[in-house]
Amino acid sequence: MVGEEKTSLRKRLSKSREDSEEDEDQRSPSSGSLETASNGRINLKQLMAKKIQLTAEAEELKPFFMKEVGSHFDDFVTSLIEKSASLDNGGCAITSFSVLEGENNHRAKDFRAPPEHGKVFVLRQSLLDELFEVDHIRTIYHMFIALLILFILSTLVVDYIDEGRLVLEFSVLSYAFGKLPVVMWTWCTMFLSTLGVPYFLFQRWARGYSRSTHPVVHSLFHCFLFMVFQIGFLGLGPAYVVLAYTLPPASRCIVILEQIRFVMKAHSFVRENVPRVLNSAKEKSKTIPIPTVNQYLYFLFAPTLIYRDNYPRTPTVRWGYVAMQFLQVFGSFFYVYYIFERLCAPLFRNIKQEPFSARVLVLCVFNSILPGVLVLFLTFFAFLHCWLNAFAEMLRFGDRMFYKDWWNSTSYANYYRTWNVVVHDWLYYYAYKDFLWFFTKRFKSTAILAVFAVSAVVHEYALAICLNFFYPVLFVLFMFFGMAFNFIVNDSRKRPIWNVMMWTSLFAGHGVILCLYSQEWYARQHCPLKNPTFLDYIRPRSWTCRYVF
Repeated sequence: MVGEEKTSLRKRLSKSREDSEEDEDQRSPSSGSLETASNGRINLKQLMAKKIQLTAEAEELKPFFMKEVGSHFDDFVTSLIEKSASLDNGGCAITSFSVLEGENNHRAKDFRAPPEHGKVFVLRQSLLDELFEVDHIRTIYHMFIALLILFILSTLVVDYIDEGRLVLEFSVLSYAFGKLPVVMWTWCTMFLSTLGVPYFLFQRWARGYSRSTHPVVHSLFHCFLFMVFQIGFLGLGPAYVVLAYTLPPASRCIVILEQIRFVMKAHSFVRENVPRVLNSAKEKSKTIPIPTVNQYLYFLFAPTLIYRDNYPRTPTVRWGYVAMQFLQVFGSFFYVYYIFERLCAPLFRNIKQEPFSARVLVLCVFNSILPGVLVLFLTFFAFLHCWLNAFAEMLRFGDRMFYKDWWNSTSYANYYRTWNVVVHDWLYYYAYKDFLWFFTKRFKSTAILAVFAVSAVVHEYALAICLNFFYPVLFVLFMFFGMAFNFIVNDSRKRPIWNVMMWTSLFAGHGVILCLYSQEWYARQHCPLKNPTFLDYIRPRSWTCRYVF
């Protein structure tokens, strides 16, 4: 590809030279230099024409030159990281680069080590931090800030016109984040139990495995206890608290997302360390590789779901950077609030008394696309960039590749890999690769289906608990349409039109999600049932409810 671009660039250079020579011959057949007037001065008109011509040629060649330079630089950095990753032994993270000589420096799809080595951590910045160094990209960030200012002014002006005064109330935010003391003690209980129980069970199993006369029974017993903790305590406990204390949506979201995070962290800790103990026992080593409590504690706070004893670390903490990231997180919360206040609430509060129909659905979906897209961007920016970078900086965690350039994706397969690298790595190594290891490598398509099923179920579980109703819109979109797009719109699609198609479907999908879930939320708020049955909890209320406001 680079060779083709280089050939194209050379052709354009030679063509521009030939065209300039032809123009020069037409203008001055007898001389190759600039003509001079009778008084000995250079002809200014001809000089200006020559300057304009050279400028036009330079502008024509500039994008091809920049593309070629960028491609060479990208290939160089990718090759550098791949070569450094090849030095990893599977247990420790790489903190420095080493260049090895070789001819086959092809570009890999991502920065993974071989499957038996697992994920390799290296020192690198988040992509947006690098892009924000470019003035053109930072201007887009400034545009979003300007839009937030306009949302705030619009809300204040409308409230002043309607009420005759400035109304500085955040009733929606105060409701959504209500009952925070319950959230705090629930989180502390989950954290302390995740810190103590998995570590204690693993330590007890590791020290008794070699001495046990029945190591299989010993392992199955501790595996059973670990599963009881994961499913019974971490799985059912937080869900019971959320439902029993009727927490509001945002508070529920905090508890459930942290519940899922702790489950994934505990699984990673056990999954990464059990093979080390088994290998140690096989080699009859006297040293049992048990991580320290400090290493496990650091992992619980680190912005990664893949356990390692050590990670690449930055030399210092930039507290100004940390404060800026948290400030942007809170700014994103207010941004989402004003989006719902100005774009969503008026849309769903003004729905007329008419039954659910195709016309209502179509109008709702298209009116929900803009707020849905804005919420998508803000969720990505607030969590995957600001929140994770803030904790990474405080912990001096060096590998900041929490996402890749998902916005350039021309296929859904690439989008799923690059949108959320943190979760994708966990699914890849502990769901996809372990499935292939267990069922042999002949069932790759089945492994992909299994990963999609797990992801879809977990996403739907989180939404059902957070919104307090079951409406499997996301499950259907993710499990059926998303999975179909993963196979149909695959990595073989490279043309720019596929990026347009990806964005179009992404926008439409978020419009459908925001529309249907918001309709169902308002229907259950304004059409309550006196004696609901189990079917009433899973049957969509928005299909039969007529809104009375």
